[in-house]
Amino acid sequence: MSDKKEHDFLEIAKKRGKIRNVQEAFKDYPVEEEWHQGRIETIFQLKEESEEYYLYKIGDIVFVNEYTYDDGNQGKNHLFVIVEQNNLAVPIENFGMLISSNLKKIRYQANKLLEKNTINGLDKNSIIKTDVIYKISNSQILFKIGEVELDKVEEYKKAFYESLK
Repeated sequence: MSDKKEHDFLEIAKKRGKIRNVQEAFKDYPVEEEWHQGRIETIFQLKEESEEYYLYKIGDIVFVNEYTYDDGNQGKNHLFVIVEQNNLAVPIENFGMLISSNLKKIRYQANKLLEKNTINGLDKNSIIKTDVIYKISNSQILFKIGEVELDKVEEYKKAFYESLK
C-alpha cells in the first residue's frame, strides 16, 4: 500500500473519531470473556529472548498489555492485529484492531471471522473488530503470536470504511 493510502486511512479514522487508546478496548471487550482470560502463560510460554527490541509489522497478531502494576505484574492482556503503522514517530506507533474469541459478537456487521490456523497462532476461532482502530505503542506489546495475510488486513480496512457509512 502506498504511503498516501496509509496516510489517508489514518486521517479518515482520526477525523471520524475511530482511533482510540488501547485501554478502551479492554472496557468494551473484557479479557475475562476471552479464552485466555488475560493470562500470558495460557497463550504463550515465555522464553528468554536475545533481542531487546522487536520490530512488528502490518499483519502481525500481538499480545498487548493494558498497563503495568506498581509491583511490575502485567494487567489485562488482549490480542490485536496490526493494520497500520506510523513509522515517522519514534517509537513507532502501531494501529490495531481488537481480536476477540467471543463469537457471539460476530452478529455485528463490523466484526469479521478469523478462523484459527497455524499461521495466526490462535487457539480458537475469533473475530476482528473492524469499526475501531486502537493506538498501540511497541512498549505495550508483550509478544507476537502469529500473523494474518496482507489481503486479510486489506479486507479488515475495507470493513472499517464500510462501518463509516
